[in-house]
Amino acid sequence: MQPSDIITVNLWQIVVSLLNLVILFLIIKKFLYKPVKNMLKSRQDKLDEMNNQAESYLDEAEKTKLKLEEELNNAESKADEILNEATAHAERRKEKIVTEARDEAESIIRQAKNQAELEKKKAESEIKAQIVDVSFELSKKLIEREIKEEDHHNLIDSFIDQIGDSDEE
Repeated sequence: MQPSDIITVNLWQIVVSLLNLVILFLIIKKFLYKPVKNMLKSRQDKLDEMNNQAESYLDEAEKTKLKLEEELNNAESKADEILNEATAHAERRKEKIVTEARDEAESIIRQAKNQAELEKKKAESEIKAQIVDVSFELSKKLIEREIKEEDHHNLIDSFIDQIGDSDEE
């Protein structure tokens, strides 16, 4: 064997090796590359779908959060409104009670004044009746002494005037 035989290039062997490589490539491409590519594509589609779904859930959560915040603000406004209405109602009720109490007190005072006035008039009437009785008794005694009628009237009038003057003081 010569050194040139050891390093020879066999063209036929290169062509067969290349042909084997191409056949192997086609087999791998047909049976392995397409299924792997399809599997990767389906996984990517699922990931995209999950990502879109997650984004929609985030959007929905954000909308729900905004809605709840709005409802909370509305509830606070409503609570403030109810509190203001209750305060105003209590104030009106207080004013009504105070007015009723004031009116009742004034009515009681008026009744007491009227009662006092009636008692005063009643007392005056009783005093006048007593004066008339006393005058009658006085006139009776004076008649017994035989006083003239004119003197008798003057005496009664002066007596009544004196008593009326002392009552007014």
